[in-house]
Amino acid sequence: MARLDAVRQAAEKVAELAGNEEVPPLRIAWLSISLESAHTWVPDAPEPPASVGREDHLLTNAKMLMGSAVITARGTVADRLVYHLVNEAQPEEPEMCEELECPEDCSGRHDTSHIDCGPDAIFEDLLEHGVSIEEPGPAPLSPQLAALFAPRPEEPPPLFPGLEEQASAALARLGIDPGDPEVLLSAAAAGLAAEALLNEPLDAIRAAPGGPDAGDVFAQGVDLYRRARKALLAARDGGPERLGAFTAVASDLDLPWAGGSRFTLRAASGPVAEFVRNIEEQIWITEELMRRQGWRDAVLHRAFTAAFKATHHFGMPGWPAIVDAAMKRLTSLDRLSAPPELADLRAVETALLQEPDRLGVNALGWLVRHALLG
Repeated sequence: MARLDAVRQAAEKVAELAGNEEVPPLRIAWLSISLESAHTWVPDAPEPPASVGREDHLLTNAKMLMGSAVITARGTVADRLVYHLVNEAQPEEPEMCEELECPEDCSGRHDTSHIDCGPDAIFEDLLEHGVSIEEPGPAPLSPQLAALFAPRPEEPPPLFPGLEEQASAALARLGIDPGDPEVLLSAAAAGLAAEALLNEPLDAIRAAPGGPDAGDVFAQGVDLYRRARKALLAARDGGPERLGAFTAVASDLDLPWAGGSRFTLRAASGPVAEFVRNIEEQIWITEELMRRQGWRDAVLHRAFTAAFKATHHFGMPGWPAIVDAAMKRLTSLDRLSAPPELADLRAVETALLQEPDRLGVNALGWLVRHALLG
């Protein structure tokens, strides 16, 4: 996906540069050749897992976006080089414009901004080369003119009207400062991680043979929190589609869960397809909210989710207090049967505050079973 996205971005930049008159045409030609080489060497996307619909698989969508960007770049480059070739072959004399039926103020030099220059004579021109095509009827209105008569498209209604006022007031009462960007972002990331893991499909998977235990789920929740935070920041700058990076990891069937876990969704019993579908639906809601109401409203919504579903999640404002209470209780417990990762209490406290999954699923499971981490 990274390779596909990089080539897509390169194609968009080539199209942009091709429309820049300050970039020499020869340089545009070399950029086009280089882009085609990069496009040729993009590896084929692997087949999606059986439980994921082909029509909405992330790799397939990324390949389509890349292909569209490359096609756009080819067209823009072709326009630039065709007009350049005509200009190079013709002296800068306005007399040429008489043949091309240009506007009166045309200088005789042509580029893509002079698309109205030239007669609509493609069918006659092809006939000179022995190609006969039946000429269609009157041409439709130009896009600019048609747009004047077209009805204005209706903007989709907001998903959650008044979210800013309602969520901000509720979050403040629940101890999450909506005016602190870092606190709000962390709470939203915890909310997305909770939506991925705290649901009925995962409960059923956990209850089935071979399902993840408490340590697996806790470590995965920490890892998904970090990925959600990164994806939300990327979506702020690059658009809602960037949340797809979170979906790709959270719903991956073959990726082992965090903290050294051996659990994978593909090896699980139970409603795995429903688990994946829930993640995709929750991310879609956040993406659509960003499109309709903006990035901040989407973050407020997910922070509001966290306030009710993930109060004790890593990354929430109350997490340091939870760790402090856990360490006080841990010192009084008999730890002879505890995993060796819990022997150094100072290191345990540091890990819990910064990267709990670093302790590993065995240690985290022990802490959860002894009611130290919820």
